[in-house]
Amino acid sequence: MKSEAYLFAGLAVFFLLSDAAYTWFAREPAGITALSISFLMASVIAFFSMVNYRRKGARPEDRSDAEIQERTGRVDFFPPHSRHPVVTAVGATVVANGIVYGDWLILIGLGVLGLGVFGMAFEYNGRSGG
Repeated sequence: MKSEAYLFAGLAVFFLLSDAAYTWFAREPAGITALSISFLMASVIAFFSMVNYRRKGARPEDRSDAEIQERTGRVDFFPPHSRHPVVTAVGATVVANGIVYGDWLILIGLGVLGLGVFGMAFEYNGRSGG
């Protein structure tokens, strides 16, 4: 997942630079909001991909000498119940509303969004793979 993490990190940097240029030249709230949210979403995916790469290492898809048989068997662990995706969605919604209604709401939304993202990334951190 290292290549995916780099891909989305590059995309996040692109959206950040585009957002800064758009803010400087256009000063139009709808476009600024769209680029800001795009930057945040790409950053979340890049962070999640990098954490998974560090936790699990390289996958057979990442190596050129891998065999098809290496990917057989159990695919992965999928958590049965988790509140963190809902917390992340609420945080993203509050951040988006904060861009419209005020900076104080953005700070609250970033806190909730951070709790959700870190919760999803580290919920089963101590779990041994199997």
